[in-house]
Amino acid sequence: MGSDGVRKPRLLCLHGFRTSGEILKTQLHKWPQSVLDNLDLVFVDAPFPCQGKSDVEGIFDPPYYEWFQFNKEFTEYTNFDECLKYIEDCMIKHGPIDGLLGFSQGAILSAALPGLQEKGVALTKVPKVKFVVIVGGAKFRSPSVVDKAYSSPISCPSLHFLGEVDFLKQYGMELLESCVEPVVIHHPKGHTIPRLDDKSVKTVMDFIERIKKDVSK
Repeated sequence: MGSDGVRKPRLLCLHGFRTSGEILKTQLHKWPQSVLDNLDLVFVDAPFPCQGKSDVEGIFDPPYYEWFQFNKEFTEYTNFDECLKYIEDCMIKHGPIDGLLGFSQGAILSAALPGLQEKGVALTKVPKVKFVVIVGGAKFRSPSVVDKAYSSPISCPSLHFLGEVDFLKQYGMELLESCVEPVVIHHPKGHTIPRLDDKSVKTVMDFIERIKKDVSK
């Protein structure tokens, strides 16, 4: 519970490719405690041990995990259905989960899941995802996923972080086009979880107040 007696929004946090829940937790500690204290964050590891070199080797300690595997063009995915089932199991285990927060590979998943859930192809045993927080995100490219994930606009509240020199920035911009009234924070960094300046803190806190109303319904 928050100090106002309203339950804090609980987010299942999906980490980046070949990292871990513990690493994402560390990355998010760049955010002010005043922001983190208003959220109930649940960190889990992806279901598959890392199958190659991690970009964070030498920065963060192993073990490293990945949500699914993909080809160079990011149009074919291996273990994708298993990944969706695993996320649903995590939502049941740690529920009630109100929303999703994702970074990189976790952000791509988080943005696609509301649409996949709406179409009845994922998260069928858990309550509707009420909101998403997307850091360094993009859209899936496989037609079989695209047709289901984005055929209807993503109507739940969404908060997006776009890095000025993030290699995924243009794809993050494309994702915005699939969202209804997305809230966007631009930052000067690359593919990372950014620190929040005063203006960004206000934007995040306003978003939290908005989703708290949905959680308390």
